[in-house]
Amino acid sequence: MLFTVGKYLKYHLKAGTVHDVHSPFVYDLLNNVIKDKTPFYGFDLVESLRSKHQLDRKIINITDLGTGKKERKERICDIVNKAVKPKKYSHLLFRLANRFQSENILEFGTSLGLTTLYLSLPRKDSKVITIEGSPEISEIAKENFRRLKRNNIELITGEFDKVLPEVLQKLSRLDLVYFDGNHRKEPTLSYFEKCLNHATEDSIFIFDDIHWSQEMNEAWNIIKENSSVTLTIDLFQLGLVFFRKGIPKQHFTLRF
Repeated sequence: MLFTVGKYLKYHLKAGTVHDVHSPFVYDLLNNVIKDKTPFYGFDLVESLRSKHQLDRKIINITDLGTGKKERKERICDIVNKAVKPKKYSHLLFRLANRFQSENILEFGTSLGLTTLYLSLPRKDSKVITIEGSPEISEIAKENFRRLKRNNIELITGEFDKVLPEVLQKLSRLDLVYFDGNHRKEPTLSYFEKCLNHATEDSIFIFDDIHWSQEMNEAWNIIKENSSVTLTIDLFQLGLVFFRKGIPKQHFTLRF
């Protein structure tokens, strides 16, 4: 916790605004995507599910592979409050998928499926594959997908290392990847390297909780320096990674 607070204070002091951006691509992205507040017709449907789960005190078993822990029990309402991305960031995920019209999407860490739904909304013909390690959480997510009739989502339950090769065969090209299922350095870098082989110049990789711990902070710094990465944007909670050619390597820390 102290590490995160310290990193946030540094982020707050360093983070720039639109006036500090001299890249036309980033300037446009900040103004028309990151800062955009335009509502979308599907937002209320997803948020109604969030509200429903926030009132659900049912206790379920959780297999938590992302932090190195194993089995535990937790109320569904607590999962929503602790593990599901807030509306502000969920809307941003939608806007990014919509802006780049991402067709092949991969998500590490489904949780209750709310962020998955946001990623699936921009295109009915997109292919969204999401991986979840906890069977009971997977069942709740699947029911949420059925409720909103999102037939473009495929949920695979299992350990990331075991199922990822199968997933990458199904999605030979990765347009958008959301890494939110493991908050340790080595697994994060391993999944990044494997997905990198399926990235294109137009792909976007999104990393959650990049300053959550020393390990995640180190992983983020290594990813930024990767030779294939040309542009990164640090929004504190999320890190955006681009591979666009023909531009100088740049790193931005922006207020969100």
